[in-house]
Formats: sequence, C-alpha cells, structure tokens
Amino acid sequence: MVIDMNDAQLQTIDQVRSFLQGAAVIQFQPCGNAEDRYVFIQGALQRFRYGYLGRADKGVVRRYLTCLTGYSRQQLTRLVRQCLSEGRLTPRHRPPLKGFVRKFTAQDVTLLAETDTLHGTLSGPATKRLMQRAFEVFGDTRYARLATISVAHLYNLRHQTSYQTQRRHWTKTRGTPVAIGERRPPAPNGRPGFIRIDSVHQGDQDGIKGVYHINAVDGITQWQLVATCERISEAYLLPVLAELLNGFPFQILGFHADNGSEYINRRVAALLTKLHVELTKSRPRHSNDNALAETKNGAVVRKHLGYAHIPQRFASQVNTFCHDHLNPYVNFHRPCFFPVDTVDAKGKIKKHYPYDNLMTPYDKLRSLPDAQAFLKPGITFEQLDQQAYQLSDNEAAKQLNEARYQLFQSIFNRPKSVA
Repeated sequence: MVIDMNDAQLQTIDQVRSFLQGAAVIQFQPCGNAEDRYVFIQGALQRFRYGYLGRADKGVVRRYLTCLTGYSRQQLTRLVRQCLSEGRLTPRHRPPLKGFVRKFTAQDVTLLAETDTLHGTLSGPATKRLMQRAFEVFGDTRYARLATISVAHLYNLRHQTSYQTQRRHWTKTRGTPVAIGERRPPAPNGRPGFIRIDSVHQGDQDGIKGVYHINAVDGITQWQLVATCERISEAYLLPVLAELLNGFPFQILGFHADNGSEYINRRVAALLTKLHVELTKSRPRHSNDNALAETKNGAVVRKHLGYAHIPQRFASQVNTFCHDHLNPYVNFHRPCFFPVDTVDAKGKIKKHYPYDNLMTPYDKLRSLPDAQAFLKPGITFEQLDQQAYQLSDNEAAKQLNEARYQLFQSIFNRPKSVA
C-alpha cells in the first residue's frame, strides 16, 4: 500500500518536533527521483525559514528531511549548504551519455595476438617495434593504432581474455645452464666480424644421437647463422663451419668458442689460419664471454626447433630450413636489443638497453660508421636491401612457420619402414 503524505500543515518547528516523536516507530520509504526530492527539500527550507533558525531548531529540520528523503546526514548537509548559497537546488551531475571510448579495439587485440603468434611472443618493446615497422615501413594500415601503443599497455592487452583465447603457444623456451670456462674474450672494438659460436644438440633417443646445430653470432651486429650437421666430428663439422663463415656478409676477423674439443682442435685452427681469422677460447670463471651465443641458443634455436629428438638422417632437411627460412628471418625481420655501456663513479660498467637501440641485425649493420668497408668483396647494401625488404616482417614469419610445420610433419609423421 502506497500513502501520499501532505506536510503543508507543518508550519512551525514545534509541529515538526511533535511529528518526529510520533513517527519514531514508522519507517519511511522515499519515493520519486532526485529532482522531486530536491524540490521537497527546497520547499521545506523556505517554509521554515531555515536560515533564521537557531542551531537546535536547524537540527530538528535536518532530522525531518533525513527521515522523509532517505539522504544521509552528510549528503543532506551538502544540499542544505547549496540551497542557502545558490537559492535553489539543481542536480550537479549527469550520467555519461556514452561509456568510455576504447582506443584499442577488439580488432587490435586480435591483430596483436596474430603478430605474437607469428613471431613467437617477443618482448613488449620488440613487438612494438615490429608493429611500428609494419605500419611505417611496410604500409600495413591495420597497425595504425597499435604502432602508437605503449609497452606497458601492450602487456595489458596480452592479459585480456579475448587475447588469451586466441593465442596458441609453442613449447616454452627453457634455459640450459652450461658450465663455460673462457681464457680470452674477443676484442671487436666496434667492428663486426668477431663471431661467437656454440653447438646445440637435438636430443638422444634410445641411445641414438640426434642432429647438431651450429650457432654462430656476431658480437656487434648480432647477425646470426644456424647450420645443422649429423655429427660434430671433423668430417661433418668442417664443411658446416666453412659454410657458416662464408655466409656472413662481412669479413670474419675473430672466432670465439668455449673449450669444447669440436672447435679447439688442429683442423679448425688450420681452417681459421688459412682464412686469417683470430681464434680465442674460454677463460675460467668468466661465463659472460660467450653469453651472447648461449642466449641465442635458447631464444632462437630452441624456440624454433624445440627440444625433441631429430634423427641424424634429417640433418640435410633441417639445414635447408635454417638456410632458406630461419637465418633470413632472424637477420632481416627479428628486432634485437643492443646495449649501451655506461661507467659509474666507481668505475663499474653497466649496460642499458634503450628502446631506440631496438633494431634488426641488418639495421644495426647499416647503422655502423663506414659500414660499406666491412662488407665482403662483391656484396653491396643494395643487394642486401632487396633481400631485407622483399617480404614484410609478418610475411617472413608466416613463411617461417609454414616451412617449420612442413619440416616437422616430414620428420615426425613419416611412416616407419618395416624392419
């Protein structure tokens, strides 16, 4: 039952006080919207001449208004103050006509998930650089908004449910601790051509060895070449080393490896001496000397080729995949951080990785002073530009993923021969 009350007969404070005493056991349910209650409050304050009342009488009027309007004491005090200062009560806030407009839409989240799937979920700065390159260098207008995203908000989009439902991850990269002892680090002094090299074994199965990946990385430009051989004996390793050294576009000046006998032997030393290449090896208790190659083992080799056992008879197919797809993608389309060394007051060298130094190995090579002088005879930047910009970053990643899928299908889904 709804009862409408007419309080026009309440004209004095004593009448209001009597009303409050009689209504102490009655619970009022305020009705109407905010504007109706504002009109009621304003009329009551004018009828009782609230501004001329004493302190006690003002308290009676406020209790009366609180009882009938349902407002809290604090809210009612603010409304009374507004009415006294402005002469009337009007709502000061309105609900927004529209919700907050999202800068990055669901299509952008889908595009970010697609980009991460293609490139294997790189770091936030590297992913941002890829999207900037897609828009600014390769003219893909879909990345117009994502090219302006901050690195922090990029990670926010990656945590959204819509992103998580679209992502499909490859096997997570696992770090492998390697006990490395080094004797003398290379001294490139800003010159490319001092490569770090390491071997990555593709697992054992039933006592049978898998293929071996030879990972060579330049210390200045991070230009990286990966090759695959059946074994790391001299008969198989030396041709692969010669192929790797010939594959770099610049002159090779230094060759740095750990203390493994596959590299520290007479045959390899003779090969390097013939090419006028300096050979350095590990120092004890200096694990950072070959850290770049070890890092690339996990970030590139393991990420794209995994940990599963690959039989040695497939070494030629894997090597073709590395030469035709993996190496061009890594050097022309995958951004890398490049450190900047600073010396503090105590003489300690600290490395910083500014975002402006995030670039591909090829861009780093081109940025070096007098870069043309480091190239091998017969190689020009015009030739390398044609290879670098023949495909966009996303197109190169798609070709890489398709070639890797076909490679793994041919290795693991091949029917077994009958014994």
